[in-house]
Amino acid sequence: MKKAARKTAKKAAQKATTAVKKNVSADPVAKAPDPVAKAPDSVAKAPDSVAAKPPKAAAKPPRNESHTALVRRARRINRELAEVYPYAHPELDFENSFQLIVATVLSAQTTDLRVNQTTPALFAKYPTPEDLAAANPEEVEEILRPTGFFRAKTKAVIGLSKALVEEFGGEVPGRLEDLVKLPGVGRKTAFVVLGNAFGRPGITVDTHFQRLVRRWQWTDETDPDKIEAAVGALFPKSEWTMLSHHVIFHGRRICHARKPACGACPIAPLCPAYGEGETDPEKAKKLLKYEKGGFPGQRLNPPQAYLDAGGIPAPPLGAPQGTP
Repeated sequence: MKKAARKTAKKAAQKATTAVKKNVSADPVAKAPDPVAKAPDSVAKAPDSVAAKPPKAAAKPPRNESHTALVRRARRINRELAEVYPYAHPELDFENSFQLIVATVLSAQTTDLRVNQTTPALFAKYPTPEDLAAANPEEVEEILRPTGFFRAKTKAVIGLSKALVEEFGGEVPGRLEDLVKLPGVGRKTAFVVLGNAFGRPGITVDTHFQRLVRRWQWTDETDPDKIEAAVGALFPKSEWTMLSHHVIFHGRRICHARKPACGACPIAPLCPAYGEGETDPEKAKKLLKYEKGGFPGQRLNPPQAYLDAGGIPAPPLGAPQGTP
């Protein structure tokens, strides 16, 4: 009898233990630790500014993103940027291929705005390659002084003009292989000229373009020629020129080098680097530049579409700058 009683009691205890286990596993709240109760005071007393910060809205693409997925994401980014900047254009003022190639050479180590403020006086005095080829270097230096590195730039544009006169009859050639042989002209300058003066597709890999395509993980290359090849493989050739304008516009206006305006970025959900800059929408708006921030753009004579979109012409050299 005692044996039977002990056996019955043992079975009852086992049933009770099983029931408790089932209840615990079925109740995730009971099973999970309480993060608030166990949190240190430093976390519990976090400042309001941190607590009020909006959560990160963009997820990073998977590390093992396939090439097909990368192509789709890259093309979607370009489509989104085309909607934001339908008026994207080269931001150097020019009236012909000669003015464009000279302005592009002068844009090294300075802004397009500074070049645009300087070239009116240059082209007024030396309107053709023949004129600039025969110019007094000291007089050209004085005009180009505001662009920085003015002695080297004077030598480059006079040498460029002489080459155009001696080798191409005073005309800017429309072939890449000819352009890159000219003094001071590399692939970047050549593609600016081909795309915007001759309508031939090309990718302009400037500092903005390099920064953004690496942030977007389109490529991890650092050499401009390799970046050009890697990005070019993601898009149809017909899109290369406008792709360059979209990316450069975005880099100048929103995705800045030091403090990107992530909270005001239209492609935040597609960007692996979201969060590197200001994510608060109101604070991000204050970082916007040019037409989005109400400031003058780069060109003294911008296209009408840019003006229609709210863009403001840049002031001439020596004029006061800032918001109108």
